[in-house]
Amino acid sequence: MTPDNDKHLCEKYPKIFKNRNSSVQESCMSWGFECEDGWFSLIDTLCSVVQNHVDWKTKNSPPEDIEDLQPVADQVKSKFGGLCFYVSGGDDTISGMIRMAESLSYKVCEECGDAGSKKGRGWIFTVCDKCWESHPCNRPHEVNEK
Repeated sequence: MTPDNDKHLCEKYPKIFKNRNSSVQESCMSWGFECEDGWFSLIDTLCSVVQNHVDWKTKNSPPEDIEDLQPVADQVKSKFGGLCFYVSGGDDTISGMIRMAESLSYKVCEECGDAGSKKGRGWIFTVCDKCWESHPCNRPHEVNEK
C-alpha cells in the first residue's frame, strides 16, 4: 500500500492502528499494510464499521470494558489471494465484520479495486483481467538457452 494510504488509515483509525509504528518484536503492523491499494476502500470501510460499533457499544461503559472491546490490528496482509486482518480484542460482531471483509476481498482486485478473481500459479492473487495482463507473475519465464 502506498505511504499516503497507509498514513490516511492510521490517522483516521488511531485506536485500531495504534501499533503501526511499533517495533517488529511488538507487532507485525511495523511492516505496514502488506497488500496493494485496491483493497484500501475495503479496509477503510471495515475499520469504519468496526470503530462505530466499538464507540456505540462503549458509550456508557467503564474504561476497562472499552479496552477489552477495542480491537488493535496485529497484521493486515494479502495471503492466498485474500485479505487477512488480524486483531487483538473485539467481540463476535467485530469478528463477523472482519470475516465478511476478508470474504469480499476474493472478489475485489487487490491492484485497482475493480471486480476481480483469484489468479496465479504458486503465488495466488485476486486481480481483475486488466491488472493480471500486466502483473509480474503473469509474465512467461525467460529461458536462458546455451
